[in-house]
Amino acid sequence: MKNIINIAVVGLGQVGIYLLNELNTKKKDIELKTGKKINIVAVSAKNISKKRSFKVNKKIFFKNPLEIFNKTKVDILFEAIGLPDGVSKKVVETALKNKIHVITPNKALISKHGDYLGKLAEDNNVNLEFEASVAGGIPILRTIKEGLATNKITKVYGILNGTSNYILSEMRNSKDSFANVLKKAQKLGYAEPGNPKLDLNGFDAFAKVRILSALAFNTKISKHKCLMEGIEKIELKDIEIANQLNLRIKLLGISEIINNQLFETVHPCLVSKNSYIGNVGGVMNAVILEGKPVGESILQGEGAGPGPTSSSLLSDLISILNGSIKKPFGISGNKRKSIKCYDVDNYTNSLYLRFEVKDKPGVLSKITNRLAKYKISVKRLIQTPNKKNNKATVVIITHKANELNSKNCLSIFKKDKDILKYPTLIRIHN
Repeated sequence: MKNIINIAVVGLGQVGIYLLNELNTKKKDIELKTGKKINIVAVSAKNISKKRSFKVNKKIFFKNPLEIFNKTKVDILFEAIGLPDGVSKKVVETALKNKIHVITPNKALISKHGDYLGKLAEDNNVNLEFEASVAGGIPILRTIKEGLATNKITKVYGILNGTSNYILSEMRNSKDSFANVLKKAQKLGYAEPGNPKLDLNGFDAFAKVRILSALAFNTKISKHKCLMEGIEKIELKDIEIANQLNLRIKLLGISEIINNQLFETVHPCLVSKNSYIGNVGGVMNAVILEGKPVGESILQGEGAGPGPTSSSLLSDLISILNGSIKKPFGISGNKRKSIKCYDVDNYTNSLYLRFEVKDKPGVLSKITNRLAKYKISVKRLIQTPNKKNNKATVVIITHKANELNSKNCLSIFKKDKDILKYPTLIRIHN
């Protein structure tokens, strides 16, 4: 690689602006560590006039990022637009075809088009780096690709969304509602101010699970429809009951090989207060890998906000400036295999079920009888009456039950007038 490297930054949202600032302030450090001189020769965003923390140089500004390739010589391009398709895909695709290295934190793009873009990078002998797409500042992807390269990994799971983890932790600590804590997260920059939906509904974490699966198991990125639930339905009441049961609620992403089939899921889980994962709070992410011969490995770090993301982006930059051409997914795309999907109906967990019911004789026995009909057995039962309103809260902890039975069983309660709202279900992670 030549000694003077031209860099383009496409997308000037929170991450792009923070990254530009880091590139400018840490320029000397980067050059000292790599022996390469870096120049920012192009930046792109929809609107140059938008209020930002520092002025963007108009001389290198492009409203249309695709014009960069015709008018400027670029060696490394950062894509920070964040879309799964459209201009994000076109920019990355065009850069790779023009033999330009690409660095991106865009997990939506990589989880959807990573196989295709990875092959493009290999065909054009350039790097496609996406360390920042999973778990913020934790070097989890490099750990899998390089540090654990000789291990057979069988399971990867953990807290992969700092926004959700912050909200659940803050609800527990402040005893405040989901809506109020979300507003606080938005003010602090942990949640998107406009539309935080992708953090809350599980999609963000699920995109990361798909990337982790591909790297951990040397497989193509899965396209199967899988179980995905977010935290929008978690109420303060559930967090307080969990606390009484010596449990905490965490949004977990899980990927494992079961009977030579791939199982991927994201959903809220109840975990022990005494477990490692139960004590990862705030915006922290934690990833746990199980493999042979290494056993269990744990990586933890901040997962929300532009700071941790930029840390990983700069790590990728230094890797490219110092290193040789690397396979985006650790091994050649030709050697990565497709894998069958494990049937989610067979997924088993103990369950936390919360029913809000009319407080009258026969309601509890009706619930337990229906559970028994679907082979869901009761391990523990807590009934809290609200005598003022003739209502009661019934919490049932079950023995292990499969997804099909629990889904079919709970759907019946929709039609029952004694059940005041659809039951809340949270799986218990053992």
